[in-house]
Amino acid sequence: MIGTLSAVIFLLNAPAAGNVGWPNVGNDKGATRYSSLSQINRKTVAKLQVAWTYHTGDSKPKNGSTIECTPIVIDGIMYITTAMVKVVALNAATGEKIWEHNPDGTNVNRGVAYWSDEAPHGMRRILVASNGKLTSLDAKTGVPDQAFGTSGVVDLRDGMGAAIRNQNYGSTSAPAVYKDLAIISFHTSESQPGAPGDVRAFNIRTGKQAWQFHTVPRPGEFGNDTWAGDSWRDRSGANAWSGYSVDTKNGIVFAGLGSATSDFYGSDRTGANLFANCTLALDANTGKRIWHFQTTHHDLWDHDLPCPPVVCQIKRNGRTIDAVAQPTKTGHIFLFDRKTGKPLYNVTEIPAQPSDLTGEQAWPTQPVPVKPLPLEPQLVTESNLTNISPEAHAYALELFRNLKAGKSYIPPSVQGSLVSPGFHGGATWSGASFDPTNNYLYINTNNAPFLCKMNPDGKGGYDFAGYTYFNDKEGYPAVKPPWGNLTAINLNTGEFEWRIPFGEHPGLKAKGIPPTGTQNFGGTIVTGGGLVFIGATMDEKFHAFDKSTGKLLWEAQLPSGGYATPSTYMANGKQYVVIAAGGGGKLGTKSGDSFIAYALPH
Repeated sequence: MIGTLSAVIFLLNAPAAGNVGWPNVGNDKGATRYSSLSQINRKTVAKLQVAWTYHTGDSKPKNGSTIECTPIVIDGIMYITTAMVKVVALNAATGEKIWEHNPDGTNVNRGVAYWSDEAPHGMRRILVASNGKLTSLDAKTGVPDQAFGTSGVVDLRDGMGAAIRNQNYGSTSAPAVYKDLAIISFHTSESQPGAPGDVRAFNIRTGKQAWQFHTVPRPGEFGNDTWAGDSWRDRSGANAWSGYSVDTKNGIVFAGLGSATSDFYGSDRTGANLFANCTLALDANTGKRIWHFQTTHHDLWDHDLPCPPVVCQIKRNGRTIDAVAQPTKTGHIFLFDRKTGKPLYNVTEIPAQPSDLTGEQAWPTQPVPVKPLPLEPQLVTESNLTNISPEAHAYALELFRNLKAGKSYIPPSVQGSLVSPGFHGGATWSGASFDPTNNYLYINTNNAPFLCKMNPDGKGGYDFAGYTYFNDKEGYPAVKPPWGNLTAINLNTGEFEWRIPFGEHPGLKAKGIPPTGTQNFGGTIVTGGGLVFIGATMDEKFHAFDKSTGKLLWEAQLPSGGYATPSTYMANGKQYVVIAAGGGGKLGTKSGDSFIAYALPH
């Protein structure tokens, strides 16, 4: 018998006249990134070849531009954002441009959203949030919807106070669409004071704000007592910068919230600091809180929840439980009952280390789930320093002995504290995918510790010294490989089904060093053909793995790194898989401007 989530996804992917889309960045609104398509499968995937390539023409190699967009596909038309956040509609079968709109975007963007009024010949809209604006475009023509906001645009700074007018405030992720609402995520300043990270919903027909949830509670609101005195005031951060997932059956929108500012020094925000670092469940109709769970108390490590939780299910004692799975930068997966927020595997509070910085009151414990096991090491000791060469090990050992290390949750220090996983995870904005046919979660993670050092500011406080990797002399992580992993987790049992090093460094491979894995950005998708597709690695390859075993079945060399999550769809009876090859970004490889679609030969 097909479970409820499986049935919904099956219907979503049911072929219609040879076209099967990918209508949301996560395919379904619950962000499972699962497609039932199976034309490309274990037996045929080795024959994949390039079907078409679209060049955006606007990459900025000198600036390290990247493309993190997941294409969406509706009725045979693909919608993308480019390196400079132009919105482009393409023929999904040929890659030919249909229209282009420039919303004056300047930030990284991970995709657009689609909305329809569901009438046979009614409204169809593409929504893009970028550069502090929300724009609604006619899906057929790319022309702004004149009934939405002002000439098709809502200035997201309006109504938020004059103080944020010149601040970093906007969105890098696709809106979540629920009924007639577009729910917007925000990036904010990482210094204090700054713009709020509030969750906000807008009516798609008019552009008017429908509701707003204060992620830093005001006086009289639940959670305000977790902020000492008036420390809640003008507090930035606690923002769902990575987007949302939606349980449409129960009308719940889920978010993973970031840390409160300032990221590494919290003497002016004593307390647990709700709702920073929380998995948050809100009533999608009203924005009212249903439940929350804080995965890091009084964050001092930039341990944002980097992605929205995945709407999923597990089987336990013969029954199916509706769940959400929250990946974290700390390398943990928290699994919750979807309606109540109750952890489905026990969570323990482990002792954390005190701070030696003046005025800082680090939280004495931090939550750790019993299952699944951590996806990456939680600390660095002499025993897990790099072993790729005697020289690399000796260099790492000298660095290590001058740092605070060897324990979990060591607060930032003047001496320098070694934090593992680092500020790039564990998990990243890449998130995870979920297969409802086996209840497996597929996720790529990083093992790249960083050095968290503070400098006295001369005023009795401290400034963050900057993001510094704990690397060897050649720039590789100074811990034992693998430095990147791809893991399949059976959510029914909480156990790893398989786990492999993910990616290679050609220079190390040439020296005969076994695959080390690489840092990676860009997520997985999983298909009914038995495949997990992912780009993400610094060796600039696109991969297909057997979803049951982790065996590599196919890979292609991309012109630039595929630092985006792919999508798959059917157009005119043929299945395609497409990925942005934008390179650049945080991994610093060469920038590109390609969207590349692969298909089986005729």
